[in-house]
Amino acid sequence: MKKYLLPLMALCLSVSVMAQEAEKSAWDFSGVVGLNASATGLVNWAAGGNNNVNGVAFGKVRLLYNENNLSWETNLNMEYGLSFIDQKYDPFQKSSDVIDFNTKLGWQFYKAWYLTAAAGFKSQMAYGRAYDGTEAADPIISSFLSPSYTNISVGIDWKPNSIFSLYLSPVAGQITSAYVGDALETANPGLREQMQDKYGTWAYSKVANADGTYDKLYKNAKAELGLNFKGAINYTYKDLKIITSVGLFTPYAWDKTEMFDAENNFIGYRDNNRRFGNFDVD
Repeated sequence: MKKYLLPLMALCLSVSVMAQEAEKSAWDFSGVVGLNASATGLVNWAAGGNNNVNGVAFGKVRLLYNENNLSWETNLNMEYGLSFIDQKYDPFQKSSDVIDFNTKLGWQFYKAWYLTAAAGFKSQMAYGRAYDGTEAADPIISSFLSPSYTNISVGIDWKPNSIFSLYLSPVAGQITSAYVGDALETANPGLREQMQDKYGTWAYSKVANADGTYDKLYKNAKAELGLNFKGAINYTYKDLKIITSVGLFTPYAWDKTEMFDAENNFIGYRDNNRRFGNFDVD
């Protein structure tokens, strides 16, 4: 009996070690998906207001890979909210709409420091409208890809743990789009020009017309090179989960256009206020 006991114990120990090793994974998936709802009823409320029902569906997920000196983190945040307001016009209104995707791949070169390449995309799913509470049709003021923000960058990432991270990129590109398709423009004449004005994807012609005005050169997108900074927290304690982030971008180039008169004489610059130190805050 004893001669079989040691091999059996060794076999059990081996199976136990293998099971423990199998439990360890370089991948970590976490997040939260849910639906928030609220309702408000007003009876003889002197301050005024309307009965309303609100709902927001959301999902925030993170996929993290960390093994040896390689780290890859991907985050997806999606949210859509709708409100019903007890009123004659515009009873249903969109309250929130977010598509926010970010991914970054890093190589650890010293302790918690990573040389990192990152990319991100942010837009929305449905049309945004200017609700004015009247019988008139509510004009479209935003849509998918109008606007959208795409970021590609290379920089240094500091991740002391799986909860907190800071990322600084001195080489960051940002593409802002204000795309309006032909069908949408046909149904809403002038929308394409309005969108490109609002999100600044246009540029002025350099030479003035005979009457001294400058033509706008409308474009679906603009690209900028600048500095990018991001901070993120993803923390879970028992039943409490905190997921938050902040992003800053400032362009290097002072986006100013040389201006010439109708005789092609240089008369100065037109400045659209896109310059280093003016930050886009996300």
